[in-house]
Amino acid sequence: MNSPETKPLVAVACGGTGGHLFPGMAVAEKILEHDCAVMLLISPKEVDQQAVRAVSGMDVVTLPAVALASGGYLGFLRGFWRSYLLAKKLFRARAPKAVLAMGGFTSAPPVFAAKHFHAATFLHEANTIPGRANRLLAPWVDAAFVYFPETALRLRNSQVTIAGMPVRPQFHSMDAAACRMALGLSAEKPTLLVMGGSQGARGINDLVIDTLPLLAVRFPDAQFLHLTGPSDAEKVRRAYAAQKLKASVHPFLTEMELALGAATAVVSRAGASSLAEFAAMALPAILIPYPAAADNHQFHNARTFVETGAARMLWQRTATPELLAKLIAQLLGDEREREHLRAALTQRHVPDAAGKIAGRILQAIGLQPLVRANEAAANEEPLPNFSIRGMKREILSAP
Repeated sequence: MNSPETKPLVAVACGGTGGHLFPGMAVAEKILEHDCAVMLLISPKEVDQQAVRAVSGMDVVTLPAVALASGGYLGFLRGFWRSYLLAKKLFRARAPKAVLAMGGFTSAPPVFAAKHFHAATFLHEANTIPGRANRLLAPWVDAAFVYFPETALRLRNSQVTIAGMPVRPQFHSMDAAACRMALGLSAEKPTLLVMGGSQGARGINDLVIDTLPLLAVRFPDAQFLHLTGPSDAEKVRRAYAAQKLKASVHPFLTEMELALGAATAVVSRAGASSLAEFAAMALPAILIPYPAAADNHQFHNARTFVETGAARMLWQRTATPELLAKLIAQLLGDEREREHLRAALTQRHVPDAAGKIAGRILQAIGLQPLVRANEAAANEEPLPNFSIRGMKREILSAP
């Protein structure tokens, strides 16, 4: 057993949004199990700073990178350069054996800094349409992991693995009644979860508020768990009270596994991390993609789920209370419809994607991942590895 100072170091750059952070933390936890040291590289954003408070056994470093906003090139370049210099200083003090970039504006500087120390470099792309950081990084990293097969065609890297989406271990099938009681809800009542990602979603909040009079007529005995984001909680509480509907309204909730476990169905944005959690817990979803997402990637994420029967979707710009109420009625009121979606969702879930990605990284740096005696690892299917040419043939021949 190595001492903490002599253990091989793996850096995971995963800050900026919950969709980058939580999957990165899931991989980091798996790497930590294999006598390695882990450094998490995150952003100054509050979502990152709150999430890492419960982290133990890893070094956590905040990088001063800033997102590339419209017209903000100077600030972006300044933050990029400062993050690069800080990462290089950190790695000079202790060189990593590998760096994994999860996408987002904190991920690129550490990869370029790690090149000076001959570290193995990797990226994971969660969305169907790669983000700008990963498009920049793809030609420079040794290998890439993707969630959606079609993403491989959009990354300029010859070593692309369809690895699935890392999901934290607490997201698994749970007893709905127990989850509801843990959240102060009635154990037996159908429960609709409404959420908009780590920062909430005003567009979803307003649409649901307008839909409540219809739901009060169709489902007077239903209950609601609504995560509003920081600004709309009081407005949403008043709306449920006006319709005499039972609702638990929170700006945010740290126990997201309980929220998903309690839900009969969910109305949500279509971030890749949320979709993977829905798949892991087989939770039927109505997806309302964020219309201003970069490259409209949430729409493309949602469409992939919808085309395989794993979700339903509304466009925010054309959604009406009547359309939303109709879809909610189908999912809350029809068990066969929910079972159809659950069956499709299981096909979107890659069990232990975090462990498999960690295993590939460990193998690349000369470490053999440990195999627990109770795991039938020898019988697991290996992760599919495709060249870009091979991926193109497979996708073009698909029905």
